Amino acid sequence: MAYRDLLDAIKKGLPAKSYVFTAADRFLHAEAARLVRDLVPPAERDFNFHSFDLLSSEKDKASFEQILDVMNTVPFFTGRKYVLIENFQKAAKKDMKKIADYLMNPSESTALVLLHEGSLKKDAKEVLKSVKQIVLDIREGEIPAWIGATSRLKGLNISRAAAEYLLAVIGPDLGMISTEIEKLQLLGKTSIEAEDIREIIEGKRTCGAFDLIHALRDRDTERAFAIYGILRETEEAFSLLGALNWHYAQLMNEKNSPAEQDYLYNVFRLLNRADMGIKTGGFYPLELLLVELLRLSVQR
Repeated sequence: MAYRDLLDAIKKGLPAKSYVFTAADRFLHAEAARLVRDLVPPAERDFNFHSFDLLSSEKDKASFEQILDVMNTVPFFTGRKYVLIENFQKAAKKDMKKIADYLMNPSESTALVLLHEGSLKKDAKEVLKSVKQIVLDIREGEIPAWIGATSRLKGLNISRAAAEYLLAVIGPDLGMISTEIEKLQLLGKTSIEAEDIREIIEGKRTCGAFDLIHALRDRDTERAFAIYGILRETEEAFSLLGALNWHYAQLMNEKNSPAEQDYLYNVFRLLNRADMGIKTGGFYPLELLLVELLRLSVQR
């Protein structure tokens, strides 16, 4: 996971003289900026941490001459100065040339960090060829590991099962997942399991996705739709489907008879079809899914 490269570099205090962090997800830009800022003690940030955004309004935007002056100024106190330039993809050609000239003879006491949205274009690659590049984008399959790494930075140890459950019910939105992790800090626990996340997300509801699965497996149509009616008022369709998917995945990991395995394979076929339907049709595919899951339970 490339995100680990960022954490490793941060842990070492960003030892190189210049970096470019690329990511399509704006949340990862904000997270990287926060990690860089936190390298500087709060009392020194006004002097040794400087952030410039190339998307700022003309009134608030600093010129590249001003930015270069900051980069070349000796830092106050001891240690290094960190200069962050956000939205570097918006740099004009003349300003790219100024950065290229700076990189030929960079300040010994400044760590320059460029945040670039998306992949580097050909011109930027040429200018920044001597700069340490870290790609921050995270594939969905890497999100549980990212949840674990992010949680450890916040003093939490989230189990793999808990991370996978969080991804299932929240979806791959890293900003929303980060918000849920912050809620978990309020539990006063350092070790987090799936049940802890379930309690946070479901709150004080009288029933949840786990109860819905039990009703489906018990072939209790009336109870299944009563529970669904409650959940529909508080859950997004995608979130509820994710919870169902996670719970059935736990059943798949158990020792099952061949008949039970066939049943679960059919369940996942229906879940996959509902997932595609929800992306275009809202809650209706989920209601159809419940009917089909009940029918499948009856056929067992």
